[in-house]
Amino acid sequence: MNFSGKYQLQSQENFEPFMKAIGVPDDLIQKGKDIKGVSEIVQNGKHFKFTITTGSKVIHREFTLGEECELETMTGEKVKAVVHLEGNNKLVTTLKNIKSVTELNGDTITSTMTLGDIVFKRISKRI
Repeated sequence: MNFSGKYQLQSQENFEPFMKAIGVPDDLIQKGKDIKGVSEIVQNGKHFKFTITTGSKVIHREFTLGEECELETMTGEKVKAVVHLEGNNKLVTTLKNIKSVTELNGDTITSTMTLGDIVFKRISKRI
């Protein structure tokens, strides 16, 4: 399955509790909670490039499945991680105690980030 495309955020659950738990300041949480971010994914075999644009903040992530890489967290910190493919439609990694699963089903991408008992879910549609 090919993840390539542009996806716009449609809905999200537990945004505020998750952002507080990872240390994002309240003023930034309030600014970011209603922004319909856009993610662009370019997949070339096992190599992926993500560009995630949320308002004025842009996060770039580039990785090859199964190989250690450096990824930027939502707080801007750079951490080492390995991204794995589960089945043919799930990208799974762990960034600093946060399990991240990105699942593609048709034209919908569901990103789920779990920190302890907080589950932050974002649903985006291909545009």
